[in-house]
Order: sequence, then structure tokens, then C-alpha cells
Amino acid sequence: MERYLGDLKTGEWARVERIDGGGALRRRMMDMGIVPGVELEVVRHAPFGGPLQVRLKGYYLAMRRGECAKIIVTEKDPQYTDHLLASR
Repeated sequence: MERYLGDLKTGEWARVERIDGGGALRRRMMDMGIVPGVELEVVRHAPFGGPLQVRLKGYYLAMRRGECAKIIVTEKDPQYTDHLLASR
């Protein structure tokens, strides 16, 4: 089921399906490692519409809510994320 990255709750894992938006935004996301197929975890939601913190490829990244609204993800089943937790 496809959702926006900003719709995920803290602790949920997802796989990036695509990035909607123009060339500059797409390029910036790809430079930060957010590419189709990458798996990420939502670590924290800042209050009052602040940034979202995600973990991917062993590092943490803070993203604006507007950027998260352009990233389409599919939720991962929690039973398949155990191997990813070893890199924390």
C-alpha cells in the first residue's frame, strides 16, 4: 500500500517507491541517498509541523514535511526488518 513518507508513524519502516516533484527536489533527495528501493525508518516527528527524522543506510537525516509529502513509500512488514536493526 503506497503512502507518503510524512504519513508514517515513529518506528515504522518503509521502502521508497518514487519521488514526485521537479528536478531540483529529486536531485537533492537522491544526493542524500533517498532513491527508489532504499529502506528507511521513521525515528522521530518534531512537534508543531517540524522536520521528520529518518534513518537509512546507517545514518540519520532530518527532512522538511514538504519534502516528505513528495516521497511515495510502501510500508515494510516489521518481521522482515530484524536484520536492519543490527546496524544501530
